[in-house]
Amino acid sequence: MSVDLENLRRRLVLRHKPGGRCVYDKAAKAEFVELCLQPGVSVARLAREFGINANQVARWIRDHGPLRKRASVVASTPEASPFVAVPVLTAQVPPVVDELDVGHDVGLQATLPNGVRVELRGVRLRQLADVLQTLGRLTCSVSTSV
Repeated sequence: MSVDLENLRRRLVLRHKPGGRCVYDKAAKAEFVELCLQPGVSVARLAREFGINANQVARWIRDHGPLRKRASVVASTPEASPFVAVPVLTAQVPPVVDELDVGHDVGLQATLPNGVRVELRGVRLRQLADVLQTLGRLTCSVSTSV
C-alpha cells in the first residue's frame, strides 16, 4: 500500500475542539488504520510520528479496522474454555446417627481461613451431619490446610 504520509497527516485532523481534542476525518482515519495493519509497521512509531496517542490508535484499530472483521471470524471458532470441569462426589454417605432425623431446622455459619464464608440455613440435623461428614472426607492440599 503506497500512501503519501504527509498528505495523510494533513487530512487526518479536521479541527481542534475548545478543550484541545482533535476531530478526525473518518476516511483519513480508516486509511491510517489500514496503514497501521500493514506487516512490519510499528503502530507506536507511526502514532508518534502523527502526534496521536498510541492508545487512541489501538482503539481505532479495535473499533474500525479489518481486525474487527477478523475477530468475528476468530470468535466463531471454538477455543478452550477457561473453566475446568470439577468432578462432583456422588458417593453414598452412611447416616451418622438415626436419631438426628428429628423435625428441627438448624443453621450453620463458618468463616474459612481464606476468607470464604459458608452459611447454611433451614437444614435438618441429619442433612447437616451428612454435609459435615462429607466435608471432613475431602482431601485438602498443603497450601489450603491450616
